[in-house]
Amino acid sequence: MQTNTLPTVVIGAGPIGLAAAAHLVGRGIEPLVLEAGTGAGAAVREWAHVRLFSTWAEVVDPAAEKLLAPTGWSAPDGATYPSGGDWAADYLQPLADVLGDRVRFGARVTGVSRLGRDRVVDADRERLPFTVHVRYADGTEERITARAVIDASGTWATPAPIGGDGLPALGEHTGAARISYRVPDLKDPAVRARYEGRRTAVIGSGASAFTALAYLAELAKDAPGTHAVWVLRRGIGGSTFGGGEADQLPARGALGLAAKAAVDDGHADAVTGFRTAAVEKDGDRLVLVAEDGRRLDPVDEVIVLTGLRPDLSFVSELRLALDERLQAPVGLAPLIDPNQHSCGTVYPHGVAELSHPDQDIYLVGMKSYGRAPTFLAMTGYEQVRSVAAHLAGDAEAAGRVELTLPETGVCGGAGLFDEPDAAQAEGEGGGGCCAAPTTLQIGAPAASGGC
Repeated sequence: MQTNTLPTVVIGAGPIGLAAAAHLVGRGIEPLVLEAGTGAGAAVREWAHVRLFSTWAEVVDPAAEKLLAPTGWSAPDGATYPSGGDWAADYLQPLADVLGDRVRFGARVTGVSRLGRDRVVDADRERLPFTVHVRYADGTEERITARAVIDASGTWATPAPIGGDGLPALGEHTGAARISYRVPDLKDPAVRARYEGRRTAVIGSGASAFTALAYLAELAKDAPGTHAVWVLRRGIGGSTFGGGEADQLPARGALGLAAKAAVDDGHADAVTGFRTAAVEKDGDRLVLVAEDGRRLDPVDEVIVLTGLRPDLSFVSELRLALDERLQAPVGLAPLIDPNQHSCGTVYPHGVAELSHPDQDIYLVGMKSYGRAPTFLAMTGYEQVRSVAAHLAGDAEAAGRVELTLPETGVCGGAGLFDEPDAAQAEGEGGGGCCAAPTTLQIGAPAASGGC
């Protein structure tokens, strides 16, 4: 069946999905972006109050900028750090506007398959296009036929639970009124009232947990009685607070230092080796109970920042090769497995690492990382550049590296830093535990060594 005249469906109008569309347009391939939300960067807007630890120069895709330039759009100061709100309003929405009717909002993808073939059937499978089932905000449904599918739907909608075994802790659902899975916006009076003067447990050990601890520490300076209990599943070691001053993304390093300061200054207590098995009610408060029987003193609120995970339900009829641990493509998983890597450094990769047994379906961006926490926007931009080149038949460009990544520290999540000049000063002189930035050929072995 001739499929070249069909659109390539991109699922998600976030940073990576819109960048994918821009690269496809640049290659003469017609994209159709399907976004469940009401505007570009719907997930990003939910953490609009949080500042990225990457600068503007690192979060604007080159192909997207090329599309935007004729409209009179000019990139913000590349050395400054946008908030999530800035990123959505000043870049993602203008990009969606340029793409025009190639982007549909209020369009939730409910299933992807091969035309007339479930995942069991072999016959003529690779010759058939994809079918993408969509439910629109008004309740109507449509089946779209596509030559290829790029799933950039991310992982924001599926946060990991409290339970140390990956399942919700007993009582987690019944205590839901006092449990949040997001970094709080303490500039919102209603949210601020929820935490000020109260005792809050923060569960997690990544950049989002660092950010929440730093926010609560700032609140404690103005609201007596505000205190955080930082619950870690592991002990505190040399890498607990990330790369610090050695991080080549200074604002990312500053995040870990801010979390450390929250503990050192007495605004937070750290509880280590605590894997939560149950959440019990104590009047209006909650008590966390560990698998080993330890019980924490009651808290008023719980902020759960234990990572995100991909929603694979709507691609379950496709033949995907996913790692059994991370739920990431098997070609990518060894590069990002937190069981093996501690520096958060992943060499640039593209279509080779993202391919599956069903051809021309690609999970990109945060979705491609499955449960791994080390994603950077510029990594996703390189992914979709490579995928678009492959779909256009340009094998040389698909296999070429066009990106150098900074190393060290804890990648993933969003940042805190507001003062780029001071951040740069903090980062000067730090060598980093993984040496200098490295550019490697896509598909080549990773550099040896490590932290």
